[in-house]
Amino acid sequence: MVTAKIDMHLCSMRLINVKAFLERGVLIREGKRLDRRAKVLEFGDDEVTDYAILSHRWTKQEVDYNEVVELAKMDKEERTEIRQRDGYRKILQSCEQAKKDGYKWLWVDTCCIDKRSSAELSEAINSMYRWYENSRICYAYLHDLHGPFPIVMDDGRYPKSKGWPEWFSRGWTLQEMIAPNNVQFFNRDWHPIGDKRSLSPILEEITRVPQHILKEGLSSNRPCVAQIMSWAANRTTTRVEDRAYSLMGLLDVNMPMLYGEGKKAFQRLQLEIIRTLNDHSVFAWGSCNSINVARTGSVLADDPSFFEDCDKLKLMNREECIEHLKHDIPEEELPPVGDDRLSTFPITNRGIQIWLFLRPRVGSDSVFEALLPCRSHPSDPPVAIDLVCWESNYYRYPRSLRHGGGALDLRRVFLGYQTPRLNSFEIDDSAITENGFTCSNSVTGNVLTLNSTDLDIKIYSEGQGNRFAVGFGHWFGQDWIHVDCEEPGAILLIPYDLMLKRAPEYAQSLNKARSGAASCRVCIMEIPLPQSTWILQTSCVIWNSSRMCGVKLELFQDPRFGNVSGEWTGFDVDVSRFFFVHLHYYLIKIDIANREQTIATVTGGVL
Repeated sequence: MVTAKIDMHLCSMRLINVKAFLERGVLIREGKRLDRRAKVLEFGDDEVTDYAILSHRWTKQEVDYNEVVELAKMDKEERTEIRQRDGYRKILQSCEQAKKDGYKWLWVDTCCIDKRSSAELSEAINSMYRWYENSRICYAYLHDLHGPFPIVMDDGRYPKSKGWPEWFSRGWTLQEMIAPNNVQFFNRDWHPIGDKRSLSPILEEITRVPQHILKEGLSSNRPCVAQIMSWAANRTTTRVEDRAYSLMGLLDVNMPMLYGEGKKAFQRLQLEIIRTLNDHSVFAWGSCNSINVARTGSVLADDPSFFEDCDKLKLMNREECIEHLKHDIPEEELPPVGDDRLSTFPITNRGIQIWLFLRPRVGSDSVFEALLPCRSHPSDPPVAIDLVCWESNYYRYPRSLRHGGGALDLRRVFLGYQTPRLNSFEIDDSAITENGFTCSNSVTGNVLTLNSTDLDIKIYSEGQGNRFAVGFGHWFGQDWIHVDCEEPGAILLIPYDLMLKRAPEYAQSLNKARSGAASCRVCIMEIPLPQSTWILQTSCVIWNSSRMCGVKLELFQDPRFGNVSGEWTGFDVDVSRFFFVHLHYYLIKIDIANREQTIATVTGGVL
C-alpha cells in the first residue's frame, strides 16, 4: 500500500511511480499540458512492495528530490536543463527498464531521499541495506563501461579505480552488490551485460568478496568483522564519514549520522560493533601478512584500509582457541569453555574492558603479545597483535620484530581507544646550518606535524665526520625529543626502531623536566658531540594555546661546556611583560649553576 503522507509512514521508503514518471516525460517531450498535482514520488513499505532499485556511481549531474517533484512547475528553460542531465537520463532509463521487467515502483537514492531533512537522511542511511536486500531486482549501472563486462584489469582505461570501472571502487556500491538477491549489470548504453550469480567468479577477483556471499548473501555464512572491513579497504567515498556509514548495513549495526565528525565516524562504528557483536577480529587490523601500521595508540583502526590484508580472516570458536592454547598454558590454568569472560568486552569510561591472553615481549615489561581468537587458515595459530601498557591501560603498538617472551597469561585489561590531541613541533635549526652542518633527510620546513606515525627524525652531518640524529616523537599525547650521536667516521644508521622502543622513557624524561612550572617552563638538554668540543644544545617550550612545541637547536664550541649531563632540565621563566609573535625567537638570560647561558625560546601567542 502506498501513500503520500510522510507523518504516517516514518519507516517507509519514498518510491518513484514508474508509470507516472514516464507519462510525465512523454507529455513534456510532446509539449502537452501537465497535471501539476500528479505525484511521481510516493511512500511504500519495502516489506510488501515489489520494487526495483538502482545502484550507480554518482556524478556531478544528478537530480535531487526537489527537482523531480517540482519539474512540472518549472519554466521550459529550467525543465530542459534538468532533463538533459546524465542524472535525469539515468532515472528515465531505470524507469524504462523497470517497466520492461514488470515493476511499478523504483527507488533511486539521488531523488528518493529529501536530503534537506537530516532526520530523513539518517533514517534512509540506516535503512538502506534493508531496502537493497528487499528489492526484487537491482540495476547496477556502470556509467564508464562501453561494451561487455570486463574480464581483465585495464589500468589505461580506469587509472583512478585500480583498472576496473568506477562502480567497483566506491564505498556505497559494496553493500549494493551484496545485499540484493538479483543484481543485473548494465553498461553505459543500458545494454545488459550479466548478473551477479553468473559473474561471481570475476566479481570475487575484482572485489575479494567470496562467491558464496555473492550468491547466498551474508546470512548464509556471515564472515567476521575484519573480513568485511577488508572488502572496503580500497574503496572511496566523497565524504570521509561515508566510509563508516556505508558499512553499517553490512555489519548489522545502526547509529546516528553526524556529518562533520570526519574520521570519528569510523571510531563510532567500531564501538557500535563492539557493543553489538562478540567479534575479536575488530582488533585484528594490521595483524595479517605484510600490513604493519606504524602507529601507537588507540586499539581502534583509523579507517577500513587498516584491514586490507584481513580478507582471509575467520573467527575461531572457543574450543578451537583453547585447544591451541594447551601448548602454552597448563590445562588446569585454562578457562572453561563456557567462561563468559572470553565473550564479553563492555565499553567503560576507562576503556574497553576485555579478557585477553597476553605474553610479555622479550626485553620489555610493558609490551605484550595479545592473542585473538581468529586466524587466516585452519592450521594457523590465533593471530597476535602487540599492546603496550601505559598508565594502567593497554594500547596498540607497532608490530615488534621480537619473538617469544614470558609465559602466556589470561588477564583482564582495559584497551584505550581515545586518541590524544597531538602537538606540532616548530623547529629552528638555523644555528646548526650556520656552523657548517647540513640536514639530509625527508623532514623539511620549520613545522613538523606527526599524523600517521609516532616519530620522525632529522639527521645532521658536517665535513669532519660529526653526525647526529634528532628524533621528534609523541607518546600518548606527550611529545618528546631525543638526540643520538655517533663517533666521527662511523656510519650513522637512522635509529628509528631503538627510539620508538624507548619512547616511554624519553617522554617521561621530558615530562619530568616540565613539571611544576610556575607560568612557563623552558627545558634544555646539552649533549657533547663525540671527539670534539661541540656541544649540542636543545631548548624547547610548549604554548598550550596553539598546541605547538617550539624547539631551538644550537651548537657551541666551548671547552667549559664539556661536563654536561645529557639530561633535560627545566627552568621557570617570567615572560609576562613580553609580547611574543608566532615564529619569532627571543633571547632570555637565565642563571644556570652560577654562570650565564643564552637560551633560545620559541613562542606562539600572547602571554
